[in-house]
Amino acid sequence: MMPELRVLYFEDLSVGMSETLSKTIAASDVVGFAEITGDRNPIHLSEHFAARTPFGTRIAHGLYTAGLISAVLGTRLPGPGAIYISQSLNFRAPVRIGDTVDVTVEVAELVPERRRARLTCTCAVGGETVLDGEALVKVPTKAEADPIAARKG
Repeated sequence: MMPELRVLYFEDLSVGMSETLSKTIAASDVVGFAEITGDRNPIHLSEHFAARTPFGTRIAHGLYTAGLISAVLGTRLPGPGAIYISQSLNFRAPVRIGDTVDVTVEVAELVPERRRARLTCTCAVGGETVLDGEALVKVPTKAEADPIAARKG
């Protein structure tokens, strides 16, 4: 899953624009996330341990699921050059290995004087929201991205 890059500048954004990404969670994703972060909670890594929890099976790290939001923000909406300011997260339900997570990011508000975009973020599995929240990002303008072209035009 490597989303194709799409560059959008602040001037390209409008309220209601959205982008969706889908990712099926593999056991190797969960193990890799544990290795990178050091979060080796057995609910993520041990089927024996997880079987005795309310979930009954291994689940993905919540922040791995949240990281899929970052993939949308950094590659598609708004895309390269966007800078995370903040992110709120509400964990609603577990994500299990083998689940396909559909991540939707939508422009909720634009703040032109600060070049900020407020985006609603939702992760769903089979139509059920498993995570939601809001992101605030700084989005470059065309002039900031290419100051020489901006002076010519």
